[in-house]
Amino acid sequence: MSFSRTLVLWDIDHTLIKIGGFTRDIYADAFRAATGRRLERIADLAGRTERAISTEILRTHGIEVSDELLGSFGAAIAEAFVTYEEAIRERGRALPGAREALEVLAGRDDVVQSVLTGNMEPLAIGKLKAFGLDHLVDFEVAAYGMDHEDRAALVGLAQERAARKYGGPFTPHSTVLVGDTPNDVLAGHLGGARVIAVATGFSDVAVLREAGAELVLEDLSDTERVVRAVLGTPGRL
Repeated sequence: MSFSRTLVLWDIDHTLIKIGGFTRDIYADAFRAATGRRLERIADLAGRTERAISTEILRTHGIEVSDELLGSFGAAIAEAFVTYEEAIRERGRALPGAREALEVLAGRDDVVQSVLTGNMEPLAIGKLKAFGLDHLVDFEVAAYGMDHEDRAALVGLAQERAARKYGGPFTPHSTVLVGDTPNDVLAGHLGGARVIAVATGFSDVAVLREAGAELVLEDLSDTERVVRAVLGTPGRL
């Protein structure tokens, strides 16, 4: 009997949710906790991993980067997130169609649904939990922002984790990455996944098409179209 499942890897920020503008505050608090200094400049965040962002922030402040310091900074980010969790729940929101798409795909036996995110694991879980979406994805097979500096490498990590848990291979044909930035598109293609891009972040439809996504959507509100695209199924379900 052949193995036939689709692995769906969701980006989180600006794809499934928006947290209401607390990201810089979280980094500022964490930077002060980890280094004793005030955050003066934040790195570009779009479509990047927590490891890459943290490394750039430290270097731009003239601080030598080590695995120990990255670990301390990461722990401080996770702690800072907790202090903003209630405010995020109040001011943030799930994006149009996100819950519906996640629920439909979570109910299918031929789909494994997880996340591929620049967030470290505690933040990824916390952000989805804040909006009641955490039970719809399998966090055990996810790939997170502290796993690797290169976002493309996260695709292979998620495929390996899913293959071990579910007992079959996930290939570029059977893996779909859903994200909102050109970096998501590039990561998917370099890492080995089809890409569905949504223009719910800072990149518009034209930019995402130029980046080469197989499909670009304004948002996730057309649940049937999203599910068809994930499954590679033409016509109605």
